[in-house]
This record gives sequence, C-alpha cells and structure tokens, in this order.
Amino acid sequence: MASTTRIPKAELTGVYGAIVKRMSRRMFGEVAEPVEVAWHNRKIVDFSFTVGRKSKKWDRCNADLKSFAHMAVASLVGCSWCLDLGYFLAANEGLDLTKAREVPRWRESDVFTPVERDVLEYAEAMTQTPPTVTDELSARLLGLLGAPAMVELTAFVALANLYTRSNTALGIESQGFAAACDLAPLAEPSGS
Repeated sequence: MASTTRIPKAELTGVYGAIVKRMSRRMFGEVAEPVEVAWHNRKIVDFSFTVGRKSKKWDRCNADLKSFAHMAVASLVGCSWCLDLGYFLAANEGLDLTKAREVPRWRESDVFTPVERDVLEYAEAMTQTPPTVTDELSARLLGLLGAPAMVELTAFVALANLYTRSNTALGIESQGFAAACDLAPLAEPSGS
C-alpha cells in the first residue's frame, strides 16, 4: 500500500534496525509502518517495544476482551492500522474472528455476550473526550471481572488510546495485514 504518513518513514539501520526488520517481517510479513516512522526517535521505539512486551505479560484480564477493547478504541478513533492489525492478530491467536470482525459495529451486532458489550462500551467511554465512563458501568464490570482484571483492562484501553491516537496523528493507515491473509473485510462501523 502507498504510504500516507505525515512524517516520512526512516530506514531502519544498524544491527538493531536489522533485528527489528527481521522480527517485524517474521510477525507481519513486512516492516510495520509505525516502527518506520518512530525510528526517527529511537527512545520512542524502545519505549513502545518495552511497553508492548510488558503488557503482553499481563494476564488478569481475558485476552479476547482486551483484543476487542483495543479494536473498539481503534474503530472510534479511526485508526485503520490498529483495526487491521487487531483483526490479523485475532486470526493468528485463535480468537473468535466473527466477533473481531464485528467490533466496528458492536452495538448492532448480536454476536457479543453481555460482558463483551460492557467491555466495548467501557473502551469507547474511556476514549471519548472527555471520558464518559459511568459509575454504573464501572461497578458492573468490577463485579463481572474483579479488581485485578478491571485495572488491567483500564490500563490496556489507555495504551490502545496511545497507539491509535499516535498512528492517526502521524497519518499511519492500514497496511493490509488482514487482507493478505484472505480474512473477510471488517464490518463497517455503524452510523451512530
């Protein structure tokens, strides 16, 4: 796909650059554009990798719920790169693809459980400016998930906002990961 980034992509150089390119190609088939753009400032690349690795180790909240929450944030913010990657990762990690595909229109879809709907609502409420999280929704999720998972979900949604808003501001768009795997297109977001 043609690049539309607002900051030109940088060439990943040196030993570290070669390692990053190899790992990215192994994981995605090509180098991820957010890495190429961030390469202009290696401290940002290092921070992103460190946060990503550490957050992968979080295990108090269900992985499907976190994946759907990230995709809900991406859909609301308009980060096609994160939506594309989220769908691609859902396929590679054995998550429910029907549900992943429906995240952009979760309110109208009948595939989600009540707890999944609450998580999607929570992710969107955290993403609104200003946030619109209610005491009722928080209490419901706390009762369903427990405090450790609720804290983890909240931190995960906050990270999703960091990634999606950064990518969108930098003009980073879908690289077609899901299409390259012949996954059905994502459902179109509802008009709400």
